Amino acid sequence: MAKEKTSFKCNQCGYTALKWMGQCPTCQSWESFETITVLKTKRPLAQPKLVPLSDIEQEQTDRFSSGIGELDRVLGGGFVPGSLLLVGGEPGIGKSTLLLQVACEVQKSGKPVLYLTGEESLAQIRLRGSRLELEDLSFNMLAETRFEALQQALEEHLFPFLIVDSIQTMHHSETGSSPGSVTQVREVTSRLMNLCKPLGITTILVGHITKDGQIAGPKVLEHMVDGVFYFEGDKFHNMRMLRAQKNRFGPSQELGMFQMTQTGLKEVKNPSSLLLEQRPPEAAGSVIFPCIEGTRPLTVEIQVLTSQTPFATPRRLAMGIDPNRLALILAVLEKKAGLQLHGLDVFVNIIGGFSLQEPALDLALAMAICSSFLNRPLDPSLAVFGELGLAGEVRSVSRAETRFKECFNLGFKYVICPKSNSKQSIKGLDLIGVSTIAEVLDVIQPA
Repeated sequence: MAKEKTSFKCNQCGYTALKWMGQCPTCQSWESFETITVLKTKRPLAQPKLVPLSDIEQEQTDRFSSGIGELDRVLGGGFVPGSLLLVGGEPGIGKSTLLLQVACEVQKSGKPVLYLTGEESLAQIRLRGSRLELEDLSFNMLAETRFEALQQALEEHLFPFLIVDSIQTMHHSETGSSPGSVTQVREVTSRLMNLCKPLGITTILVGHITKDGQIAGPKVLEHMVDGVFYFEGDKFHNMRMLRAQKNRFGPSQELGMFQMTQTGLKEVKNPSSLLLEQRPPEAAGSVIFPCIEGTRPLTVEIQVLTSQTPFATPRRLAMGIDPNRLALILAVLEKKAGLQLHGLDVFVNIIGGFSLQEPALDLALAMAICSSFLNRPLDPSLAVFGELGLAGEVRSVSRAETRFKECFNLGFKYVICPKSNSKQSIKGLDLIGVSTIAEVLDVIQPA
């Protein structure tokens, strides 16, 4: 279907206007505008092609290793060519250290690497590489904050692996806003995605985080990339955790464990043993909880301290768990178990800097509170897990068999768990099933 479009053009200087004007504003000539009519033909839309999902052939994804086993675990088996990944974490947590090690390992495997730094000088990166005693520092470096310079480097040279540290320092000249703004971060990420994906360039973006622990910039940034990974841990301790919040090519919530040393981040092959090696013997309020992080089981220590408060309002301090969850457990223990906790300060800490969210933590936390309140140490070969309801009932949890096997491998002899989960038979492990919180108190304080 044709549609007419009318405009007016000056026959002296060529100035074009949408309406007729007596005098041209450019050349100041009078009565110089002529009418121009253009016929625009609207192209018919292409018929959308519907394809049944069953008719689509599965593509074989050829991954390549990062050279670091724990990172490959979090990625789901290695890097996927053409993927766009986002890594966030607090300043000083070890993001640049890990990516520098990854760059060396990937370069050593025969894939050329381009490392773009927008925050540090090349001399600083070289100094860190020497301090970490890295073997292969032959990868290419680029100290730039202009996207156009990065685009030119990628078009002139073939780099199948790219690291951008960080995305908040990059800016595009055509976008009229300052570097690090929402508009710039979104625009640069979009252009990087359109540039790198067709070329099969695996790209890692480093992102800053806000005060509440979220990656700075628009939330749409996390939807644009293929994977979002957070570096967790206390920078004053040597334990580091890399968690997959989103992963289109592997399991989400997978966890990789590292230990910060003088020569960089080292893999932790058996994190449970490392977390329990300094557990105090015969300590009241200490309970071992077998948790599930991603696909791997871990045993962590929960410590609780209850003490008399000199103030009218007692303190409830929780490190590594939701404070609302702690308030719920305390209310259940007061109502269903008869413990007088309303006048006590309660302090909870998860050893190792972990942040636990799963409901299976409830029973272990309740037993730790009871142990501290009664001042009765628990058996050091005992582990506890289970979900606690508001009626005082102990509910079953998922992947109980995996938790049992982890406890057995670490030498535990007893496991207190929900009764419905205790029907399994694990050789060398005594399973104690409980249905209510009152039965749990009988274990701590037998009649």
